[in-house]
Amino acid sequence: MTHSTAFAAFMRAMQAPGAAGARAAAVDALPALTGSGSLPAAFPCTDFAAASIATAAQSLARYMAQRFGRLPAVSVDRRLASFWFATSLRPQGWPLPAVRDPVTGDYATEDGWIRLHANAPHHRAAALAVLDVEPAHDRVARAMANRRAIELESAIVAAGGCAAAMRTQAAWREHPQGLALQAEPLFHHQAGDVGPNADPAGRLERPLDGIRVLDLTRVLAGPVSTRFLAGYGAQVLRIDPPFWTEPGMVPEVTLGKRCAQLDLRIAAQKEQLKTLLAGADVLVHGYRADALDRLGLDAQARQRIRPGLIDVCLNAYGWTGPWQTRRGFDSLVQMSCGIADTGMKRYGADRPTPLPVQALDQATGYLMAAAVLDGLSERLASGRGTHSRLSLARTAHLLMTQNGAEESAPLAPEHADDCSAALERTSWGPAHRIKPPCTVEGAAMHWDLPAHALRSSRAEWR
Repeated sequence: MTHSTAFAAFMRAMQAPGAAGARAAAVDALPALTGSGSLPAAFPCTDFAAASIATAAQSLARYMAQRFGRLPAVSVDRRLASFWFATSLRPQGWPLPAVRDPVTGDYATEDGWIRLHANAPHHRAAALAVLDVEPAHDRVARAMANRRAIELESAIVAAGGCAAAMRTQAAWREHPQGLALQAEPLFHHQAGDVGPNADPAGRLERPLDGIRVLDLTRVLAGPVSTRFLAGYGAQVLRIDPPFWTEPGMVPEVTLGKRCAQLDLRIAAQKEQLKTLLAGADVLVHGYRADALDRLGLDAQARQRIRPGLIDVCLNAYGWTGPWQTRRGFDSLVQMSCGIADTGMKRYGADRPTPLPVQALDQATGYLMAAAVLDGLSERLASGRGTHSRLSLARTAHLLMTQNGAEESAPLAPEHADDCSAALERTSWGPAHRIKPPCTVEGAAMHWDLPAHALRSSRAEWR
C-alpha cells in the first residue's frame, strides 16, 4: 500500500546514529507496508506503530546484511502492528490477572485533572499519605476535588509517588521540561570501549542466536524491546527484585525470556549482577536516570565490567531538564505533554482522553530494540560498544509533530486467522499470540520459550 505522509515522516525521524552510517541510507528505502485501517486517536497512532516496528525490523535487516552479506527485505502489517500495540496474548480458558490498582486513575481537581499511577504498592502508599485517605477510589476522588492539580502533582512526586497533572500541548511546550525535550535527540548515542568480542554464533534464520541480553526493565517499553530481540534468537535474562510485581503485564512481555531474581541491596547479589553483566553482550535497563549510578554502576563502570557492551537505557521524562529523574509511566507522560488534553478536545469528551493504546511505551520499546541492533552492527564494524538513551517523553514529542488523526477506515475486527496456530504453554495456561507484525526475509519471528512468571529461573547464563 502507499506510505502515508505521517508514516514516512516518522520513519525519517526514527533514524538513529550508528551502524557505521547504514542508518542514513535507510531513509531512502521505506519498508513494504501491508494491511489497512487505523486506531481511533487524536494522533496518527497506527502510522506510529508501524513506523516504530519497521525501524526495529530494518535495524535487524542491516545487522543481518553486515553479518551474513545479504540485506533482507522488510515488511510491516499496519493492522497487526496496531493489535500488538494493545496486546498480543489471547488466553485460552483463563483470565489475565488484573492490570490496575483501584486507586490508579484520573481525578478531577479544583482547576483541572490529575492522574495517579498506584500499581506499585510504594507508589500508592506515597499518594495516599499526601491525601491522608484510605485506598479507595471514591475517597481519593473526594480528597482531590478541592485541591489544585499542579500543587498535588508536586506534593505526590516529592513524597515518592507517581502523578501527573493534565497540561495542554501549549503549556508543555513552555514548561521547563518540555523546553528541554525539544532540544534533545530522539536517540542519545555515543561510542563505548573496544571489547574482546567473539564472532556471534547466529545464523541467517536465527540471526541473534548466541547474543546475551541482560534485561533490567519493567513495564512496558523495555520489556517490549527485549521481547523483540528474543523473537530472533537472543538469550534474554530478565532480573527483578523480590518485591516487584506487575501481574497484568507479565504474560504479555516475558515471552521468549528467562526471569530471575536479584536483590541489588544485598552486596553479594549485586556482585552476582556484575558477573552476569561481564558475560552479557547487551544491557537494557529502565531505571530512573540516577538509579544505577547510586549503586556504583554508572555508564563508565558498566563499560569497565564489560568492554564492548551494547548499553541501552530508558527513562520517562528525558535526560536533561528538571524532571530527568522523575518517576513516570506512559499514561502519566500522556497527561503531562498534552496528548490526553488534545484527545479530550478532539472527541468532545468530559475527561482526559489518552491514546487507545500505550503507544509511547510500545514505540519506545521498538526504538530501543533498534538501538541494540544498531549497536551490534557498530560493534561488528569497529569492535566498540555503544551507549544509547531514549525516553517516553521524547517519543511523545515525535508523535505530536504529526498532530491530527489518520484519515483511514477503522481496523477490521480481529478474527481467528490473526493468531498463530500453535498454542503457547505459558505459566498461567495455554494461549495464542497474534501473528508477528513484521517480516524480515529469511528470519521468521518466533520465540523459543513461552511466557514465564517472574523469578521462575536461576540468575545465570546458559
